Amino acid sequence: MDTTSALESFAPLQHLSDAGRQMLRRGLRYRSFARRATVLSRADTVGGAYLVIGGRLRVYTSSPGGREATLYEINPGETCVLALNCLFNDLRYPAWVDAAPNTRIAIISGSSYRWLFDHETSVRDMTIRALSTVVFRLMLALEDVQTRPLEERLATFLVLHASTDGEVRMTQQAIGDHLGTTREVVARLLARLARLRLLTRERGRILIRMPRQLASWSRTPRD
Repeated sequence: MDTTSALESFAPLQHLSDAGRQMLRRGLRYRSFARRATVLSRADTVGGAYLVIGGRLRVYTSSPGGREATLYEINPGETCVLALNCLFNDLRYPAWVDAAPNTRIAIISGSSYRWLFDHETSVRDMTIRALSTVVFRLMLALEDVQTRPLEERLATFLVLHASTDGEVRMTQQAIGDHLGTTREVVARLLARLARLRLLTRERGRILIRMPRQLASWSRTPRD
């Protein structure tokens, strides 16, 4: 089986030269996470480029008081640009990375990725696109925090993270970590949405009853 067969969502890696494929094969390894787990911590040495095959990675910061705030998420077919920055500039990782349950990633060693970047145009293009995508997301997230009430951001978050049957399998603490607030605040806002019959709460999950109405509610100005 071709070494890159597990990386089908990374189109640039399907068009490497023979030498590029050999270099990729030499520096490639995989990791799988059945449960939520920490992949990188602040000040860790970065061992390679992290590419998400399935599941999701969350990159976040943490205040001295322990409050977390999500910087961005890495979905299948995407890579962590902070890790790439560390590779190219010999830096330690500046944040934390958690893997969601049932996440699988590929790690291309630093020496292999730098070689691929220098010799393969498709890898250079992939790197630049990854950087521009994350910069755009960070700008939107900053604007969101500065201009939208927390309850609207919560409603949007729930809609975007719900499965096709309306289920969000996250604890209130995890949601608070994503939004940069406390579990108590999330619980209070969820109780309000439940009273409006937009969702129901169960242990470890939230079930959205009316996703369209919830999405509309998140965009409706309130006093």
